[in-house]
Amino acid sequence: MAPLPAPEPARHLETTAALQARKLRFEVNRIALPIGVEGTFGVIRHPGAALAVPLLDDGRVVVLRQYRFAVATRLLEFPAGTLDPGETPLSTMQRELQEEAGYAAERWDPLGALLPCPGYSDEVIHLFLARELTALSEQPAGDDDEDLEVLLMTPGELDGALASGDEYLDGKSVTAWLRARQLLGL
Repeated sequence: MAPLPAPEPARHLETTAALQARKLRFEVNRIALPIGVEGTFGVIRHPGAALAVPLLDDGRVVVLRQYRFAVATRLLEFPAGTLDPGETPLSTMQRELQEEAGYAAERWDPLGALLPCPGYSDEVIHLFLARELTALSEQPAGDDDEDLEVLLMTPGELDGALASGDEYLDGKSVTAWLRARQLLGL
């Protein structure tokens, strides 16, 4: 079966408002959709991000418990970060794994990409499996505004946390974990 033709893109008419906040930009745009309808759409412009599932040689995974202001709670997440100008997704992830978790990895397997909120954001998160880890001598510092704890969990413990709902896992980490499990045959 032949692939479907790509849809005609929407036509940008104007940007009526914009707010720059740290690494994000919020825009309100007037758009002409291919179906002939015009509408106003808010969009968050994001430079992109990367995330890694760090796997130790003994099979445990490195997980962060991190406070997130928007939901006013701590979540289980894998190390991740926003791409800085000029960084590739892999170099971003190498930096973040060291800064947030205190590890370096020799082996990086791509797990694809994720569009976490395409209804209102253009963010793309590049996913990796990080293996052959080495613990760094210094404790991870994270950024000044990060409140995080480094945990080591077995796959069973992580699956249990995901299944029970006793701890929240963010969506990008759930997706990355499922893809890593598939690649590893777990």
